[in-house]
Amino acid sequence: MPDLWSDLVDCLDLSAAPSPDDADAGFEGRNLRLTYHRVFGGQLLGQFVRAATAAVPDKSIKSLHAIFVREGKADEPIRYRVRRHHAGRSFATVSVVAEQSKGVVATASISLHAEEQGPDVQTVPAPSALLSAEHKVQWDLLPWETRAAVDLDDPGSAPPEFEFWMRTPEVDPALAPALVSYATDLTLIGTALLPLEGYEQRGNGTVFLSAVTTHTLWFHRAFRTDEWLLLRQHSPLLAHARAYGRGDILTENGSLVASYAQEAMVRLPQE
Repeated sequence: MPDLWSDLVDCLDLSAAPSPDDADAGFEGRNLRLTYHRVFGGQLLGQFVRAATAAVPDKSIKSLHAIFVREGKADEPIRYRVRRHHAGRSFATVSVVAEQSKGVVATASISLHAEEQGPDVQTVPAPSALLSAEHKVQWDLLPWETRAAVDLDDPGSAPPEFEFWMRTPEVDPALAPALVSYATDLTLIGTALLPLEGYEQRGNGTVFLSAVTTHTLWFHRAFRTDEWLLLRQHSPLLAHARAYGRGDILTENGSLVASYAQEAMVRLPQE
């Protein structure tokens, strides 16, 4: 298997591809070379970001709302059709459809914005101090430094709150929105399961079944991923076989740079 970091960066480099409709821009992205058969949702989020910014290069991504329709096949590239619905001086709106031969895999509505000046007011709590290296954790799908004080793989019960620090290798800042989009897809289901005794995030497919259905991100400020970022998240609701979670992304000095939310199907065994 290739190095996951270089593989991910390569996957975010989309190639131009023909589109069946002349009104759309077309791109193609290959899939990460992982050990399981389906496409990781974080990869789709990152490629949605890259497709939208390639179609509207004079603006930065402001928000993304993705709906996951069906599993993507890891052995087939994904084609992206980007339709520009509006492109003004300040804002642009596009929709993106991710497809494979079996049909639509996911869709996204994306808003972009040209930088403007205005008041700067922030009210979220400042991050706690950066955790020391002894808190290093490693998840198979995140090929960079991560640190956390709570163990998502502990089957005991705890409040549905979780935060972790991350820092990628040195990378082009233009990839930052795609890289954090990728990262936000990994731990919200595990956060929702924290209050349940006997469940932890590694149990998907064995102890429980889960799949992300919708994922939304908002980008507030420019940032880099090769500097420390704190992903602070909590899950206020787990009900009706669905988990809902949300989070903020802050720099080490406390600047809020992005926020995100996710709903996922989570089916537990019925007693």
